[in-house]
Amino acid sequence: MTVVLPRPCRPSDESLPPGAQGPRDPGTRRRWRQWYECVLGWPTGPTADGRPVELLTGVRFDALGMPAVAGRAVLGRVPSTGPVALDRRSRTMWFLTAVGTADELPGLLGWLEWGGVALELTALGTGGRIVAPAPVGAGARSDPGGPGERGRRGRSGRAGRYGPYGPQEGAEAVWVRPPEPGCEVEPTLPVVGVDGSGGAPDLVRLVGAAATECHRARLLRAEGTRRDQPPGDRPGGPGEEPDDQALAFSYASRISAGTRPRSLTL
Repeated sequence: MTVVLPRPCRPSDESLPPGAQGPRDPGTRRRWRQWYECVLGWPTGPTADGRPVELLTGVRFDALGMPAVAGRAVLGRVPSTGPVALDRRSRTMWFLTAVGTADELPGLLGWLEWGGVALELTALGTGGRIVAPAPVGAGARSDPGGPGERGRRGRSGRAGRYGPYGPQEGAEAVWVRPPEPGCEVEPTLPVVGVDGSGGAPDLVRLVGAAATECHRARLLRAEGTRRDQPPGDRPGGPGEEPDDQALAFSYASRISAGTRPRSLTL
């Protein structure tokens, strides 16, 4: 009797067209793919034309994205978030969340009384992709300047050029709060429900904090732009309406009217 053995667990680059150049050498790209697909069990998308390795959302996790400045503020407010990645090119921080978050986000923002307020807050679900951060070893961190990074630096103050899975310096994305290899990541992802369920972080608290920090960052950016303009060119002159007035009233008027956002009470 002939026994058919399964094919080895090895990421495939068969989808790459002939002559396509990846962002890194083939050996490093192969190691990165293998770490995600074989160690964590996360699917990666085919890459071509110099694009970096990407993780597919909506399969094992969704991703909640926000500007990096807002994301760092959220990290200080919400100690338990699950894995968090930083896309250096777009300055976007991605919080990995339970599958279904992308579908829940609009209704959740409405329930938190953020409906109708323009926020730089997005969620990627089925069909989405995020840049795969540089893989890290157990207990290591890839966020430059983050906790634990300074202890791995030499006298020059620069992080090492090579990690356990190939070059990391100059990587398009890095882990701020990395996943733990060898552990089930899904139970650590934020889920819908007050205080979470099964020990998972609370998605409501995370989204509330993210909406607040995204709005605060936008207000500060609008105020900084107004201050940088010459006095005669600033919005709000005779016959003009301030461009950032809607931003100010969307927050301040709700406080004075007694409709304090739920996100500030969670």
